[in-house]
Amino acid sequence: MNGFTLFIQGALPGEKVRAKVLKVKKQYGYAKLLEIIEASPDRIDAPCPIYKQCGGCQLQHLSYDAQLRWKRQLVIDNLERIGKLRVAGAKAESDVAEMEAVAEAGVGAGSGGARDTGIVVHPTLGMSAPWRYRNKAQVPIGLAGGKEGGLIGGFYAQGSHRIIDMEACLIQHENNDAVVAAVKRIAVELGIRPYNEETGKGLLRHVIARYGFNTGEIMVVLVTNGRDIPHRDELVGLIREAIPDMRSICQNVNRQQTNVIFGDETRVLWGSEVIYDTIGDIRFAISARSFYQVNPVQTEVLYRKALDYAGLSGEETVIDAYCGIGTISLFLAQKAREVYGVEIVPEAIEDAKRNALVNEIRNVRFEVGGAEVVIPEWKRQGITPDVIVVDPPRKGCDAALLETILAMRPERVVYVSCNPSTLARDLRVLEDGGYRTMEVQPVDMFPHTVHVESVALLVRNGPDY
Repeated sequence: MNGFTLFIQGALPGEKVRAKVLKVKKQYGYAKLLEIIEASPDRIDAPCPIYKQCGGCQLQHLSYDAQLRWKRQLVIDNLERIGKLRVAGAKAESDVAEMEAVAEAGVGAGSGGARDTGIVVHPTLGMSAPWRYRNKAQVPIGLAGGKEGGLIGGFYAQGSHRIIDMEACLIQHENNDAVVAAVKRIAVELGIRPYNEETGKGLLRHVIARYGFNTGEIMVVLVTNGRDIPHRDELVGLIREAIPDMRSICQNVNRQQTNVIFGDETRVLWGSEVIYDTIGDIRFAISARSFYQVNPVQTEVLYRKALDYAGLSGEETVIDAYCGIGTISLFLAQKAREVYGVEIVPEAIEDAKRNALVNEIRNVRFEVGGAEVVIPEWKRQGITPDVIVVDPPRKGCDAALLETILAMRPERVVYVSCNPSTLARDLRVLEDGGYRTMEVQPVDMFPHTVHVESVALLVRNGPDY
């Protein structure tokens, strides 16, 4: 259609379909899939019985190998179209051999190869078993067909706030399914009313289940529209009886009529305020509201690649912007001389400090604040980083942080991204400021969804550039 893009939910690349156009913009539009005329050879039957209704996954009807290829191409397309960056072997998967030859020639070591041949975008690192990988479930609770006292819990239908009731989710760990099912059953038994977002009445809003893959520890968080829970002690006792590995039962109070899941108050109803899990050799304490990557298997893959790109010998000073609870910082500290982590969320910094103590890692320092404010202050104190690592939210790096990185001029920048479009935008800024993007490694952190994580390595231009 002369470059016009039409988004058709359920259609796959290369398919010939009949569709009804619903909305048209200047350069793109949306359409409803009516019929598949010629199916893609990569099309498969989605194994989940509620896949077409639920909005949690988007790619179960695409073979896993094809998902990995598509995610690599998604990264490439964003680098080229948004970042205006040249990518080696970008046009076809058959060019992967050329791309890897470029990497072996020394691009990853900081040679001039990227300037001559383009950025190396490696094949996506996938999972050998891409199911049941999520260690955290956040399940909204609602009324069951308007029945008095009945409730449902699942995920929202795509593009709506209509809850699709769920007994099992194929990307959640089985223990999360068991926790959600138990809480739903017990809440009905005790007459605990589900929250109604239209009226603002009812008590139980969300059930959050967290599972430590490597420790077996389980936490449940009940998000409620008020502090008082009827039959609270009985509720706690029945949950403990139903889930033997339960280590923590928490309540979060959210009285606001909002789409935000958590309120400001969290309290422990029973057990510990944290559970523990490990990534590699590092042990992490996870509280009710901690940010902790939901796929621990691929998180280790992602962080080891970030560590590899940092190129540490043990003598470097590293700054970790957006450090969260210290996950990447503590990985880096194993190989660096000193690591400084900054994060704007105070609770996350408290968790980061606790995680450093738990692991007896003493060459890290964590500070609360905006990275664009704290890092210049560190510079005034004489702290000069050899490497800066960023792992921003989906909106990408704050513009002031990018300016700070360019002012600090570290030898390397390692950019961990969960959004290829903002990654491409920010790489363009860093390239214009005197850096070269050498290589990008996509990692499939969220199989069967459209999301992809990436790690990019940038090196500072030498005097010849």
